[in-house]
Amino acid sequence: MRLDLKIKPFIHYLMEEKRVSQNTVEAYKRDLTKYLFYMKEVEGINNIKEITRLKVLHYFHYLKKEGKAGSTLARNYSALKSYHQFLLRESYHHEDPTVHMERPKDERRLPSILTLSEVEALLEATVKKPHLDSRNKAMLELLYATGIRVSELCNLNIDDLHLHMGYIRCLGNGKRERNIPVGEIASNALRKYLREGRPVLMKKGKQHQILFVNHHGNQMSRQGFWKVIKQLAKEADIKTELTPHTLRHSFASHLLENGADIRAVQEMLGHADISTTQIYTHVTKTRMKDEYSKYHPRA
Repeated sequence: MRLDLKIKPFIHYLMEEKRVSQNTVEAYKRDLTKYLFYMKEVEGINNIKEITRLKVLHYFHYLKKEGKAGSTLARNYSALKSYHQFLLRESYHHEDPTVHMERPKDERRLPSILTLSEVEALLEATVKKPHLDSRNKAMLELLYATGIRVSELCNLNIDDLHLHMGYIRCLGNGKRERNIPVGEIASNALRKYLREGRPVLMKKGKQHQILFVNHHGNQMSRQGFWKVIKQLAKEADIKTELTPHTLRHSFASHLLENGADIRAVQEMLGHADISTTQIYTHVTKTRMKDEYSKYHPRA
C-alpha cells in the first residue's frame, strides 16, 4: 500500500472513533506527513510494509539531529505508535515497527504559575468601560474558579451555566462532558456580566446564546481573550510569564497546595490520564523548596 494513501483513514479514525481533540488531530497529521515524507525521500520507501523498526529509529535520530525538544519527540512517538497500531489492526501492515520501542522522555517545562497575590491583582485590574470590565472579570473569575481551558471558556453557552446549583457544564476534548463546581465570587461576577455587560455588547439583531462576546457581539476568540489578559496583566504590573492557560495552571496548583485530592483535580481539568495532572505536584514541590530556601534561617 502506497505511503501517500495512509493518513486520511487514520485521521478519520482519530476523529470519529477515538474522538481526540482537533489540536491533537492537527499535530498528528503534521507529524505523520513529515514522517512519511522522510521515509520516501530519505529511506527510499514507497510501500508501508517496507517500514521497519530500524527505519523508525533512524527517523527519531533524524529528529534529534534537528534539535527537536523532548516533548516533540514524545508526541511523535505517540503519533507513530497510534498510526502503526491502526495499520496493523486494519491489516494494512503485518507488524508494528514501533513495538518494544521506548517512549522518548518528555522533558516538559513546568507550567508558569501565578502567586495568590498575583491572581488577586489580575482579578482586580480594570478597564475604563464598565460593560467590558464586567465581561473581563466574569471570564477571569470563571477561569480561576474552574480551571477550564480558554477554548472551553470561549465555547460556553448561556445554558451551560447552572449557577443556582453551583456548577457549569463544559464540553472538553473529545466532546467529553463534565460538570465543574463554581464558587460564589465567580457566580456573582457572571450574574453581573449577564445583567450589565452582555446586553450592551450584544448588537441589534444578534440572537445567539454564546456566553462571552466581543465588542461586535460575536463570540470571543482565544486570540481576543489573550489580548484582554495581556492588557490586564500590564495594568496589574504582573511580571510572571503569562500564557493563555496560566489561570488554569494556577487553579490546579493552588488546589493541590491546599490539600485537594489529585483525582478530583484531574476530573475538573478534564485530563484523561492522571500523569498529566501530576505535573502540578512537581510545581507545588518546586515552590515549596523555593519558599524554604528563601525563608528558612539555616537553609
